[in-house]
Amino acid sequence: MQPQIIVRPAVPADYGAIARITRDSYLAAGYFDSADHPYMKQIQDVARRAAQATIWVAERDGQVVGSVTLAVAGEPYADIALDDELEFRMLVVDPAVQRSGAGRAMVEAIIGHARSLDGIRAVALTTGGTWESAHGLYRKTGFYRVPERDWFVPDTDIKLLVFRLDV
Repeated sequence: MQPQIIVRPAVPADYGAIARITRDSYLAAGYFDSADHPYMKQIQDVARRAAQATIWVAERDGQVVGSVTLAVAGEPYADIALDDELEFRMLVVDPAVQRSGAGRAMVEAIIGHARSLDGIRAVALTTGGTWESAHGLYRKTGFYRVPERDWFVPDTDIKLLVFRLDV
């Protein structure tokens, strides 16, 4: 039996692990071919991200195995959130332990958190069009596609898909 996964707010001591897991996850999935890509450099600056958004980690046996960034409309890390939505971004699990329940634990914690927030009636997220394992996780946890809200990464032909879950 796998040890329990704890989802908790990130602290500065977690930032190195969050940066490594984010980098490794995006590279392993083939989203980018280099850690030197400008967006890859941006998402690895965890201290800067933490100053502008809420970051949570998934921890198992004292080890950080995943992270996610949360935002609401009007915050710097909110790309798509409507006024009544909690948005999550950059949900990543260490490639060494993917498919171990950490991603699902984070999604379920986000849904529970959204239900506790005044004025929040849904959770929304953006994901890549070919990220099938992520799509499967989101569908299994109750999210549905909102294709009319899909959008393109600025200055690219990369289409991002929007999913939503009413809470």
